[in-house]
Amino acid sequence: MFDLLITNATLPDGRTGIDIAVRDGRIAAVEAGITAEAGQAIDAGGLLVSPPFVDPHFHMDATLSLGLPRMNVSGTLLEGIALWGELRPTLTKEALIERAVRYCDLAVSKGLMAVRSHVDVSDPRLVTAEALLEVREIVAPYLDLQLVAFPQDGYYREPGIVDALSRALDMGVEVVGGIPHFERTMEDGTRSVEALCRIAADRGLMVDMHCDETDDPLSRHVETLAAQTVRFGLQGRVAGSHLTSMHSMDNYYVSKLLPLMAEARMAAIPNPLINMMLQGRHDTYPKRRGLTRIPQMMEMGIPVGLGQDCVMDPWYSMGTGDLLDVAHMAVHATQMGSIADKRALFDAVTVNSAEIMGLERYGLAVGCHADMVILHCADTAEAIRLRPARLKVIRRGKVVAETAPQVSRIMLDGRPDHVTPADYAPRDAV
Repeated sequence: MFDLLITNATLPDGRTGIDIAVRDGRIAAVEAGITAEAGQAIDAGGLLVSPPFVDPHFHMDATLSLGLPRMNVSGTLLEGIALWGELRPTLTKEALIERAVRYCDLAVSKGLMAVRSHVDVSDPRLVTAEALLEVREIVAPYLDLQLVAFPQDGYYREPGIVDALSRALDMGVEVVGGIPHFERTMEDGTRSVEALCRIAADRGLMVDMHCDETDDPLSRHVETLAAQTVRFGLQGRVAGSHLTSMHSMDNYYVSKLLPLMAEARMAAIPNPLINMMLQGRHDTYPKRRGLTRIPQMMEMGIPVGLGQDCVMDPWYSMGTGDLLDVAHMAVHATQMGSIADKRALFDAVTVNSAEIMGLERYGLAVGCHADMVILHCADTAEAIRLRPARLKVIRRGKVVAETAPQVSRIMLDGRPDHVTPADYAPRDAV
């Protein structure tokens, strides 16, 4: 007797006609033709069943704050940072919690059940850390929230930030962050990478740095981060986020840099939506778009997880909480249009990001948490094309959100009376 039985599922790896049985919040069987009884049965109808989406790079302390204290008129990274600097002293714990939890409601409706959020620790009050630590507990039953101590203004730029970051880690923030390219000098950036990696090594923590989020082809902090990762024995525990300077770097230098990253077992976390929006602002035409070299990283075996970074905040006025929007942008920006490419990008918003975050018991194998999403589409390529309804969102074997299928009525003589986008899947995808 199972608690839940999902039948006739298509899995992300291409297997079809698969049943998934759940007992006590864990996946108990994944195979065809399960005949045992269950307390609840859901017929997937041949549609895609995926593990939950995972966002490895987000700023939950800023989410849904669009328009506070005013709109970002230029749409640039620097104006966004300036606006956040004005807003930060006025932040209250209560308002931060309200916005963050409200965002998590949206995230779960999209099948997003794990988020790594950077927490600005530049204000010594640490109201952001206090609020998001409380949010982490509030949402724990339905979303895994991992927090990064992030010195938004630079580790060495202002007095007190070094101490504030340490205090945030003492409070329970579990990942060490940084922003070396925003220090006052290249030398300060290099020192900050070394100091922050040393802290992570001493405390046994992971590292996730905003690294070379710039159009400067001579920015070299990714190289430094790879070297310090090896120096401090942090292999497999370090991620470089954004890495947009690599878009503009000399090809010969990149041919040296990517093997260094692979040797250090560094992960990469590009953010296609915001990288496409914010980079290349000083260009006329041709205009650089600033997305890092995702296909080449994947070819080198570097783990790539795609994040959405922002949803309706001072830096990005758009965003829906849907990681498939992120993958959809990545397909276009990287020209990764084949079926295999799309499957790789689907992995970048699911299994790769879960690995980068170190999530335990994640996936669709026996023994994993019974966390999954039934999508109204045929396969992973169709998921990215359609960004379809999440018919069922399941957490620990219980349905926590559901969305009706997208069906449009049409009134045309001699034509069908409805249209369903999922019915337009190519024949070889069915």
